[in-house]
Amino acid sequence: MEYQIEDVSSVKKKVVVQVPEEETRGALAATIALYRKDVEIKGFRKGKVPSSVIEGKYKKQIYSEATTDLINTHINQIMNEMQTTPLSRIEVDAQELTKGEPFEYSFTFEVAPEFELPEYKGLSVEEKDVQVVEEEVREVIDRVRENLAEYIMVDEPRKPKEGEAVVIDFQAYKDGKPIDGVKAENFQMTMGEGNALPEFEELVLEMEQDEEKEKEITLPEDFLNPDLAGKDVLMRVRLKSIKQKHLPEVDDELAQKAGGFETVKDMREAIENSYTASRKELNKSEAQKNLLDELKAKVEFELPESVVKGYLDQKLQELKSRLEKNGKSLESTGKTEEEWQDEFRPEAEDNAKAHLFLLAVANNEGLSVEDSEIDAMIQKMAQQSGQNPMELKKFYEENNLLFALKDRILADKAMDLIYDNASITLVPPESEEEGKSAE
Repeated sequence: MEYQIEDVSSVKKKVVVQVPEEETRGALAATIALYRKDVEIKGFRKGKVPSSVIEGKYKKQIYSEATTDLINTHINQIMNEMQTTPLSRIEVDAQELTKGEPFEYSFTFEVAPEFELPEYKGLSVEEKDVQVVEEEVREVIDRVRENLAEYIMVDEPRKPKEGEAVVIDFQAYKDGKPIDGVKAENFQMTMGEGNALPEFEELVLEMEQDEEKEKEITLPEDFLNPDLAGKDVLMRVRLKSIKQKHLPEVDDELAQKAGGFETVKDMREAIENSYTASRKELNKSEAQKNLLDELKAKVEFELPESVVKGYLDQKLQELKSRLEKNGKSLESTGKTEEEWQDEFRPEAEDNAKAHLFLLAVANNEGLSVEDSEIDAMIQKMAQQSGQNPMELKKFYEENNLLFALKDRILADKAMDLIYDNASITLVPPESEEEGKSAE
């Protein structure tokens, strides 16, 4: 076997492989030998079936498997000799082996760009100091009160008010027939939170307990069911009950219910400590981004399309997930997938450049990743997504994603190294008025 390496671009390589006839004959013979061990053909003892008979009976499978095995063996050998780690999947361009003839094929893959690293240690950067904002602490306490709020049934006959919860039955009709999927019984919703169509809430706000009303409502253009999007339907609603929200007082009892704190003071201190830690991490991330932006501006290199595409796919999937949570589809945005990719491309290219720069720093510093660090990252991801860690790791293994996860950890380590070696100047956080002025 002989091969030639061609540079398609600075980040893409093509390898053309020539295989002599005797090697292709050997590959076919080896595959036939494997079949001979297991196949049973009437009139022959197991393991004694002539090669010509096996080849005639299983020719399609044998030639396909022999071709795949030969190519995989070559690729592993060539990649070891090149001492190159591909960034992308290896794309093979090959026909099937032909008996008695030499074999030629090619494969392509992308590699990390080569560029000269600028000095990335000893840089200077400003980082906002952390000051506890009383308003944000109050907002956390208000959310705690909301989460522990009690809803008490309203006995008097009256209409619901903003902020109160209602329990309703509803059914939508089109041309006098009920619409499947647009109905519910004992459905509870809080008025004024924007979780229902304005026309629907207006209808409920005009009703009293045990009252039933109907109203023509226009469904939104991005309604999940495209057959009903933008259509007028008759909505029939029955208001079964009204519940008034009662927020608990800010006292020691609330603190105990909220998290086992003995006093309100203990709860406030925990909130302030959490706020300080999260704000510190946020400010650190902002300073790191500024450092990385400064460094990226000093280098130029070609971006491997596979890396850019990875970030594009990620952004597109995040968009689809957000839309689905709101009962919408990508089509409801009025843009095609290609148009969204065009919109996301500048950000994807910037992320790809940052990632490749940090990997170059990691390589230059000889940074490495232990298996335990990969397991810890998977554990953290599983906790955040509510998945089983073992199942998540199995998914990453089966889909060859562990290398990408390893690179992500390497990039994080490189960024921490740049930050730890920088000169950090703490500056006062901007006031709310300054922030609005800047906006």
